[in-house]
Order: sequence, then C-alpha cells, then structure tokens
Amino acid sequence: MEIYVVKPGDSVDSIAALFRVPVESLIYNNQLKSPYRLAVGQALLVPSPSGIEPLPRRSIFSGGYAYPYIDPDILTETLPWLTGLFVFSYGFSTEGALLPPYPDDAFMIAMAKDASVHPILTLTPRDANNAFNNVLIHEVINNEETVERLVNNLVDTVLEKGFMGVDLDFEYILPQDRLPYVDFVRKVREAINAIGYEVSVALAPKTSAEQRGTLYEGKDYPGLGEAADSVLLMTYEWGYTYGPPMAVAPINEVRHVVEYAVSEIQPDKINLGIPNYGYDWTLPFVQGESRATAISLQHAVELAIENDAVIEFDQVAMSPFFHYTKDGAEHEVWFEDVRSLREKFALIGEYNLRGAVYWQIMRYFAPNWILLEDTFRIRKP
Repeated sequence: MEIYVVKPGDSVDSIAALFRVPVESLIYNNQLKSPYRLAVGQALLVPSPSGIEPLPRRSIFSGGYAYPYIDPDILTETLPWLTGLFVFSYGFSTEGALLPPYPDDAFMIAMAKDASVHPILTLTPRDANNAFNNVLIHEVINNEETVERLVNNLVDTVLEKGFMGVDLDFEYILPQDRLPYVDFVRKVREAINAIGYEVSVALAPKTSAEQRGTLYEGKDYPGLGEAADSVLLMTYEWGYTYGPPMAVAPINEVRHVVEYAVSEIQPDKINLGIPNYGYDWTLPFVQGESRATAISLQHAVELAIENDAVIEFDQVAMSPFFHYTKDGAEHEVWFEDVRSLREKFALIGEYNLRGAVYWQIMRYFAPNWILLEDTFRIRKP
C-alpha cells in the first residue's frame, strides 16, 4: 500500500482517480465519514490497484489492552487483527487474593476465543484508589507465603475463567525490589507454563541499565527478559497528560529504547508498545496546571477537519500534529497516523522483534490494522 498526503483542492474522488483505485476502498481503508471531507496534510492509506501480488510478510504477534467496559462492537471489529487480548486488569491484596476487574470480563474471554485470539489476564498492583502501589508490590513479592498464594490464585483463575496467558504490568517498582521482582516473575512463569500458557511482562522504556527514576530503577531488563516468555516495551507517553505538548511516541526516542532492549533481551521476545491515542493540549501550557485531553486517532483527524487545521509532520519525531482555535482558545494536538505507524512497524522489522502490542484498543482506527496486516502477517494461535 501507499501513503498519500492530502494537498489543497484534493478530494476522495480525485485521489482515487489519481491512483486508479475504487473510491469505496479509499473510504474504507481510512475510516472516512460522509461527506468525506479531508484535512490538508492528512495521511491516507491508498490500496494497491487490483492484480498486484502482495509481497511475502513475516509473521508477528499482535496484542491489545482493553478494559471490560469496551464497546462489544469495537471489540468485534478489532479481534480479527489480534493474536492476544490483554484484559486490563486484575489487582491483588496484601494477602495474595486476586481482585477481579469491574465490570465482569467473561464476555471478553468468550469473544476472544470465538475469534481464535488468546485472552490474557493482566495483573497490576493497583490499590483501592486504582493507582499503582509500589508498597503493595514490596510487601507481596518479599513474602514467600504470599507469593505462593498469589501464584496459586493466578493459576486457579486462569483455569476457571478460561484465560490463555498472564501479563504482569508492575510499575514504579522500588529499586530494592529489582531482583525480588525478577524472582517473582520467574515463579509466575513456571506455574503458568506448567498449565500450558505463557507469561509476559511490561517494561518501562529504558535506554540504559543505569537510568534513574521511579519508573526505571526497579526494572531489570536482562533479568526480566530471561524470567518471562516475552516482554512489552511501553514505548509511549513522552507526550502525556501533565507534560508539555509533544509526540506521544517520537520515533527517535522509541529507537533508543529498542536499541537498548535488544542489547539485553532476545529480539524475538520483545513486543513494541504502540499508542492508539493522541493528546489535545489547550495553550499556553502551564507546568503543574495544564492537563491534556486524551483523544482517539480518528477524533484527532476529525478535529483537524472540523477546524480547517493543516496537519503538519515532525521529521524528527516522525509524528503528525496541528493547531486549531476553538472558543477563543488555541489548541495543539499530537497523534499517530499511518506515517508514524509505518515508522514503528519498520522498527519491528529492522530489529526482528516479536510483534506489536497496543495501549489500548478502546477506540477503533482501521488504517492502523490494515497497514499492520499489509506489513506483516498477524499470527493466530
């Protein structure tokens, strides 16, 4: 497939005629809505003319996180593109009891299996306020009896509910818990492997072993890479809710993380994290006061169209952005499009990584999935 950037005066009809493809295919591939207006600078995924044979594609893992309140129609649309569905999330108590998500996740498990997708139990150390709690992590993973109880409860829940894997997403681990956490992951893997399934672990986006910060010091890349069956690099959130306007996943920064990761972990164990969202900042940005709004990739494009904004493309971050004014306030939006996604897919291919995992799939963006399948074959269990 080709990527075309909209110029002034373009329409879906003129672009379809230029590439000699059906207008309907152009509309479908780019999730365009009637009356099919376009924004200058918008990147469109153009289907190949009929009769062109696809190139050979490598098989990869494709995963996506979702909350149990996901719209079933969106889940239905997304499942054909997935290998694994990460159900977010189960918590646990200081006694090692599992805390299930709300609402009930049974429908997600059933739908995943019907679509030949592995439903995966995601375990997080969330407390009563639904926040990551490193004190909870410390108390549990340093107590042998509690670890044994938690691992047994994980095994029982996987078997009872029909999960087909476990994902461990522990963040803000205390530096002194670096090695105990590796040992904990190893014990979970041994137990889950024994019933025929695999364990993955999420990793903060480090660029060196000595990197400082609460997100990084407790994550031992080589140890966790050895202890788990696979890992997820959380390569997003450079641009985030409370930070200044910038790309969510700038490719230059993502590359630094991948380069470090493959120096410590087998590439075929590594999944690249990809954001399925963008942020809308109201300007001026004031540190400690400003708060960006998370938006879907589709909504970002619609905002540009509604406000006659010109979409620009940062050649360093390889990410799209635009400005618009509404109700007297200026806004800056950074998001992902097929150009920025293609750069991330290229990294997967360049370093022979295991695949891609999306945070998160609560909103459907068709161009991403069509481009992913055009680039790789999506592995099915």
